[in-house]
Amino acid sequence: MTQTVSTPDRFASDWEEWHDSRERTLKDPLGWLSINRLEWLDSEAQLFEGLPGTWWTDGETAHVTASDHETFADQTFTLHPTGAGEVVELAGVHVEVARRGAGYLIRIHDPEASTLAAFRGVPAFEPDAAWQITGRFEPYSAPRDIAVGAVAEGLEHVYVSPGDIVLEHDGAAHRLIAFNGHSGGLSILFTDATSGVSTYAANRSLAIDASDDVIQDGGDVLLDFNRATNLPCAFIDFATCPLPPAGNNLPFAVTAGEKTPYERN
Repeated sequence: MTQTVSTPDRFASDWEEWHDSRERTLKDPLGWLSINRLEWLDSEAQLFEGLPGTWWTDGETAHVTASDHETFADQTFTLHPTGAGEVVELAGVHVEVARRGAGYLIRIHDPEASTLAAFRGVPAFEPDAAWQITGRFEPYSAPRDIAVGAVAEGLEHVYVSPGDIVLEHDGAAHRLIAFNGHSGGLSILFTDATSGVSTYAANRSLAIDASDDVIQDGGDVLLDFNRATNLPCAFIDFATCPLPPAGNNLPFAVTAGEKTPYERN
């Protein structure tokens, strides 16, 4: 199952640089670990205790207007259900507006959040070049909408899949649904035999480099499971992360990548 793409020393140092960068990103004072509250919007205008503004949604757009004694301008947000949220500062409070499923939510980012203050890095398996596996991307005749569940009860996400990735492990072939990557390329959501044991139970994610030609016509791709990452839901209780598609459960132990966060043990 191996393909080594660099010398052992270079491979280890590249991984350390990646891991350090990953931890720095998580330490962002307004990043995922700063979120300490989530509220869903309704069609009726709502005031949320301790939060600025009056909020509501008409289904396609979220709205906020200044309440009594507040002076910020009214704002509207029209977002994609699987896209990034938008963070705005209102009356000194950093509020993220996001669209998930058929609804809109707001989340509060607090640089003094307890989860951020308690963060002490991400545990991970030691990097092992044996977990760099060459697979083959097989595109569909046309992209497909794939519905998946979420860690938030009752919520469903729909993502576009351009095709499957087929990989081999110990002589057996395994097929995984792939999604378009956030910054190009591909990504997969998966679980494996370590899930709920040494890695986060619900999901892990892996970004995969793939050229436009490979995505269009198919071809080899490298799955470096050493860079499998936890989604935000592994760290905080205010995330709506997707679950892997049915079938994206690998029946063997992927002893590579990020482990269950310290705070969840």
